[in-house]
Amino acid sequence: MKIGELSTASSTAIETIRYYEREGLLPPPGRTEGNFRIYEASHLERLQFIRYCRGLDMSLDEVRVLLRFKDAPAKDCGDVDALLDEHIGHVSKRIKELRSLERQLKELRQRCSASRSADQCGILAGLAEASQEAPTPGRDPNHLRSVHGH
Repeated sequence: MKIGELSTASSTAIETIRYYEREGLLPPPGRTEGNFRIYEASHLERLQFIRYCRGLDMSLDEVRVLLRFKDAPAKDCGDVDALLDEHIGHVSKRIKELRSLERQLKELRQRCSASRSADQCGILAGLAEASQEAPTPGRDPNHLRSVHGH
């Protein structure tokens, strides 16, 4: 199949497919005489695996490790267990961060219970005050809206 067909079959943007190829997550496809990429069913299966892992919020490095084990089925999977345990730890940490965020947002919401002019808005005042203080409590300043800080 051509890249557009792979894109449709996997619900993955063409640029993402090319990125995964550049990153070595997807093996290079064969080429036609006209130099078009030709993908096999194995490319689709691998891309679906990558997408599922990414949907579990795994980093590309984690996916890369999992793919190495998938490509060497006779190897001991102890490192896979350790990787998943570490990822579960990241997820647990993120859940705690999200609960803290929820509390902060609820506290902010309680600052303003009726419509009034923006200059009298308790929420805007609370946001302005907090923005002048130290980084958000309980949040890693390097954390990027996923379970990984990188």
